[in-house]
Amino acid sequence: MDVARPYMALCPTLDSGVLSVLAGTTRPLTGREVARLLGRASHSGVVGVLNRLSEQGVVDRAEAGRALLFTLNREHLAAPAVDVLAGMRAELLRRLRNAIEGWGIAPVHVCMFGSVARGEGDVHSDIDLFVVRPGRVPEEDERWREQLDELARRVQRWTGNRAGIAEVAETEIERLRDDAPPIIAELRADSITLAGPEVAALLGAR
Repeated sequence: MDVARPYMALCPTLDSGVLSVLAGTTRPLTGREVARLLGRASHSGVVGVLNRLSEQGVVDRAEAGRALLFTLNREHLAAPAVDVLAGMRAELLRRLRNAIEGWGIAPVHVCMFGSVARGEGDVHSDIDLFVVRPGRVPEEDERWREQLDELARRVQRWTGNRAGIAEVAETEIERLRDDAPPIIAELRADSITLAGPEVAALLGAR
């Protein structure tokens, strides 16, 4: 799955990006604003899509002086499908949190980091997860390993992308703080907490 634009998995056209932008707000947008928020499309191409979607009734178009403003018609039969496409990233986070909450051995902390957390990446990107194992649990504990393996399997089934799991023991956190390897800067910059304390609380002050 294109992790930066997950809606492309089902609708690999400019239309899906335009609809995703409109689904993310109730504020009327001009074609130029939609193109800017997409970041990868020409203004003329976006306006062509908006006009076509308006003809289908999926998008409402209104005049505001010399400008045209567009909004998603949330009463349209297709609107729930648009919301599903636009909400795929949030759905991934929800599934991850639910899966981790069901673990028999609770982790000290789990977060997503890297390109997916930043809203970047593509179909080849890993879903990077940082997992802190409780200090009392040996690395080779069978139940713990099964949890991690099952999570990796689910991530691949949900997205088509491999899970890249960086695992450390709770007792290693202090050393990581002191050594400050590159992953620590990544975690501080763009991680999304899935379980346990926020990264700032886990790693302490810089």
